[in-house]
Amino acid sequence: MRRFPIILISSMIFVTSQVAVADLANEMLTEFQQQGIQADASAGKRLWGAVFVDKKTAQQRSCTICHGDHPGQRGKHAKTGKLIEPMAPAVNRERLTERKKINKWFKRNCKWTIGRECTAQEKADFLTFLIRY
Repeated sequence: MRRFPIILISSMIFVTSQVAVADLANEMLTEFQQQGIQADASAGKRLWGAVFVDKKTAQQRSCTICHGDHPGQRGKHAKTGKLIEPMAPAVNRERLTERKKINKWFKRNCKWTIGRECTAQEKADFLTFLIRY
């Protein structure tokens, strides 16, 4: 009988954390939509697996190089070997919880991977892919 409150509280904490992720991601997607952008999860998935070539080094780059084939799995930084926790908020509740971090990593990773900052369309597609994973 005493286990029920613990299970209920644990469930409420999990649901609350998932709502926080969904709220911020959905808020950002609403902002993109107000700009006339219609997010497409399948386009985000294609972007995740797309291979780009760095113009200076001719190296191939992709999200999958560091993050793995699926956003629900751990990755490993290509240069440092440091473990990267899963990108999908369904697996890693720390993802998509802070706007400042989201924007920081979009800027840094898009420049490294694609060779430029991501467009608003690409960001919207990518966010949709991650939250639906």
